[in-house]
Amino acid sequence: MKYTIGIDFGTLSARGVLVNSVSGEVVAEASYEYPHAVMDSALPSGKTLPEGYALQHPLDYKEALVLITERLRSAVSADDIVGIGFDFTACTLLPIDERGEPLCLRDEFADDPHAYVKLWKHHGAEQYAREITELAESRGESWLSLFGGKISCEWAIPKILETLRSSRSVFDAAARFTEAGDYISYLLTGEHTAAISFAGYKWLYVSGEGFPTNDYFEALDPALSGIIGSKICDNVIFADGSAGKLSSTAAEMLGLREGIAVALPVIDAHAAMPALDVMREGELMLILGTSGCQILNAREKINIYGTAGYVYGGIIPGLATYEAGQASFGDNFDWFVRSSVPEEYTREARERGISVHTLLRERASKLAVGQSGLLALDWLNGNRSILVDPKLSGLVLGITLATKPEEIYRALIEAVVFGTKVILDTYEQAGIAIGKITAAGGIALKDEMMMQIYSDVLNKDIYVSARSQAGAYGSAEAAMAAAGIYESIERAAATLAVPAARVYHPIAGNVEKYAVLFAEYKRLHDYFGKENLLMHRLRAMKCE
Repeated sequence: MKYTIGIDFGTLSARGVLVNSVSGEVVAEASYEYPHAVMDSALPSGKTLPEGYALQHPLDYKEALVLITERLRSAVSADDIVGIGFDFTACTLLPIDERGEPLCLRDEFADDPHAYVKLWKHHGAEQYAREITELAESRGESWLSLFGGKISCEWAIPKILETLRSSRSVFDAAARFTEAGDYISYLLTGEHTAAISFAGYKWLYVSGEGFPTNDYFEALDPALSGIIGSKICDNVIFADGSAGKLSSTAAEMLGLREGIAVALPVIDAHAAMPALDVMREGELMLILGTSGCQILNAREKINIYGTAGYVYGGIIPGLATYEAGQASFGDNFDWFVRSSVPEEYTREARERGISVHTLLRERASKLAVGQSGLLALDWLNGNRSILVDPKLSGLVLGITLATKPEEIYRALIEAVVFGTKVILDTYEQAGIAIGKITAAGGIALKDEMMMQIYSDVLNKDIYVSARSQAGAYGSAEAAMAAAGIYESIERAAATLAVPAARVYHPIAGNVEKYAVLFAEYKRLHDYFGKENLLMHRLRAMKCE
């Protein structure tokens, strides 16, 4: 029997599965919570971090890789494991030295935040993203429109420029800036590569053309001259390739056979596509986790403002896969529960043996559409798409002395769904038809109220996948293709596909009421996102 391992490196933890490559059965599961979690207030030394920083410790990733693999391989003979695949949050940027060691492990950089991992939701590079965009506009760089016309501070080049301008010593010491996903590839194979999933969506790499020219980088800052091929790896591997073979060093570290296949890493949201069998034209995938992603397959190659753009053939040969997203999704609800729920709710949840989230959903589900009298904006961590503005913030409108926690909780849920509709409407207005919509993630499986709201707001059927660990499973399928068990990841996806756990259908009365609420949301969206940048001014006052 042949098995593969898939590991999904998320924001707060990593999850792994061991999969039977013939039956598709998940033989074993394992998870590991990062001890350092997200460092957004202080470094391990206690040094305070500026607002907007979101850092991680790379040792958490290595420990997760070793411990998860150890637990999974104990379920079968290690000789029967033929491949390993993995996915990672992106852009999650890491500076490493010439030996491949993270710079933050050096004593001289232990107190320098720029030596640590800059997580995908790190927003410290916002001014540099503007600078990169403005220079590209002034030079008429054709690649800018391919990435939605506005560079995000969550991407790689702004974070690298931030390091250069804020910590020249770290920039000079870095032999390479790498995605955390490509760093895991290096740990496993000993080879430096750049996976197209990361390069194409987060590093300004254009298939068939490459990275922006050296002239552009030199104009951005003379210190960036020659960065491609030196501090930025230009060995870009496409979706039909693999990261390589497991090295002897990695085999000893993980207790696996030397030489087994190592699949090419992908962005965590993208890894779920084969697991959900979202592999055809017009199919859209919703990933509902800490943040939210809307990923769409199409034949058309259209530049759509405010999205992360598309990569043609980067995930599925012959198709352009578009990506957009919301910078906070589950984080919004987590913030509300941590900061705004009264003790009586917490006590009731504890006495009943349920989570506060479950209690709030239970109460919120009894509310009719519009009954709370509330309307919210979902920008608690800024807006990733379509406004691409990390300085925007959240809003709840309509609060009175009679407002209850469950009403605010439901308004926050409705807000993220409205935010999704803005993105999907933008796709369709650009001329890309959306067919089947499949949702994945823990929220999709356990929150029936939210999924019904999705169906009602979008006025479309929503298919919820039965895969509880879609990212890890998709990574295991990528390993099957890399090991030659299946001729392609598309074949693995089709062979191992499972029926949806549930399908949500629009409720006509709710569709009509939500159409009215969404129109009001869109007015707020455009007013605070385009016309009156009050949120910017408030943030500036806070920073002062």
